[in-house]
Amino acid sequence: MSRAPLSLEELRAAVAAGKLDTVVLAMVDMQGRLQGKRLHAPFFLDQVVDNGSEGCDYLLAVDVDMNTVDGYEMSSWDRGYGDIAMVPDLDTLRRVPWQPGTAMLLSDLAWPGGGGPVVASPRQILRRQLDRLAAHGLTAYAGTELEFVLYRDSYEEAWRRGYRELTPANQYNVDYSLLGTARVEPLLRRIRNEMAGAGLTPESAKGECNLGQHEIAFRYDEAVACADHHVIYKNGAKEIAAQEGMSITFMAKPNAREGNSCHIHFSLRDADGRSAMLGDGPAHLSVTGQRVLAGLLDTMREFSLFFAPNINSYKRYQPDSFAPTALRWGTDNRTCALRLAGHGEGMRVENRVPGADVNPYLAIAALVAGAVHGIERELELGPECTGNAYDDPSAERVPATLRDALDLWQSSTIARAVFGDEVHAHYANMARVELKSFDAAVTDWELTRGFERL
Repeated sequence: MSRAPLSLEELRAAVAAGKLDTVVLAMVDMQGRLQGKRLHAPFFLDQVVDNGSEGCDYLLAVDVDMNTVDGYEMSSWDRGYGDIAMVPDLDTLRRVPWQPGTAMLLSDLAWPGGGGPVVASPRQILRRQLDRLAAHGLTAYAGTELEFVLYRDSYEEAWRRGYRELTPANQYNVDYSLLGTARVEPLLRRIRNEMAGAGLTPESAKGECNLGQHEIAFRYDEAVACADHHVIYKNGAKEIAAQEGMSITFMAKPNAREGNSCHIHFSLRDADGRSAMLGDGPAHLSVTGQRVLAGLLDTMREFSLFFAPNINSYKRYQPDSFAPTALRWGTDNRTCALRLAGHGEGMRVENRVPGADVNPYLAIAALVAGAVHGIERELELGPECTGNAYDDPSAERVPATLRDALDLWQSSTIARAVFGDEVHAHYANMARVELKSFDAAVTDWELTRGFERL
C-alpha cells in the first residue's frame, strides 16, 4: 500500500503547533460511503490511536436512508444493536485541505474484546480476496474512473425541488471540450488540487456526454489503496461542491441521457513486480492473463450484485451505449464488458460494467475473486470480439435488473464459496431491502401515466 501522506509524528507536531485540531475517523459502509466521527485531535492522539473508537453495528445493517431493517444476522433489535470497534489504519492518515485544521484516516472494523474482524465490512471483504490472490504470488492493482453530473444548484435547493428542474453546469455535450469544461474549471481545479493535498495523485479532468457531466481521473494503486482513494475523493468532491453552492451526483443513471460510469482498470503483478498478464498468447496475454479474463467473464453475471448494487444501476445499461451489456472481451473495444487497454507492462483489463454508484471495495473484490477463479480452474479464454459486441447473439448479458442479479447471486455456488456464507447472506439481504422499498414506492412515471388517463 502507498505510504501515508501524513505520519503520526507529523500529526503530533501539527497539533502541538496549533495547525490541526480535528481528526476524522471514518469507516466504509455497505454503500461505499464514509461514516464516522470528528474527534478533537489531542483526544485522538491520547486515546484513539492505541484504543480505537466505537460505532453502532447498525452502520453495516441499514438502508441508504439509515433506516434499521430486518434480515441482518450481525445487527438487529434482538441482538441489541451493540458496538463495533473502529480500528485506525494509520497508513491512511492524511490532511483534508477542504476542511481547515482537519486530518482524516480510515478504520478497519472489528468486534470488541478481540472478537476478530467484521467479515461483512467492505475493506475486510477485499482484503480476504487479496489474501487468496497472494497465495498465488500475485498482487492486484486497480484504478477507478468516476463520472459525475454537476449542477449549479446547492444540495439543499435540489432537495427542496425534489431533484427536478435542476440547472446542469453545461447546457450541451462537452465530451473532451476545452471550452465547455472551462466553464467549471474553477471547481474542477479546486477538486484536483485539494485531492493532491490529501495524498491522491490526480491525472486529468475532462468533459463527458451528459449535460454537466465530467470525470476526474487518478493514478492507479494497489487494490486497497485504490478503493480508499475512491471513497475519499467521492466524499470530498461532494463536500467541495457544496462549499461552492453546487451539487454533484454519482448516481448511475440520474436522467434519461448518458449514465455515470465507473470503469475499473485492473492488473496483476508477480513477485518481481512485473506484469503477470503480459505474454505471447492472444492479444499479448500470458497464460495467467488468459485465465484471469476467462475467470472474470465466467463470474461476471453471478457477481453482478457487487458491480451494480442498486435499483438505479441497471437503468444505465441501454442498447448502443457506452455501458456495455455483452459479456465479451476485446482489445481496445468499448462495446465489450472487458476491454484490454494499455501496452507492455501497462497492459490492463478495463471492466466497463460498474456505474459511479458502485462500492469500490466490493467491485474490486469481485474482480480479484473472478481472477482467482480463472487461475485455479485453469479456465480457457474464448475468442476475442473484434466487432460490435452488442450484435453478438451468443454473448451472455449483464442482468437486466437488481432482482435478476439477486437471483443469480443467491443461486451462485461460486459466490457463496469464495466470499463465505456470512457475506453471501449479508449482501443478498441488502438487495432484498432495496427491492422491497422500491416495490412499495409510487414513482413519478406512474403518476404521469395514470393520474388522469387511467
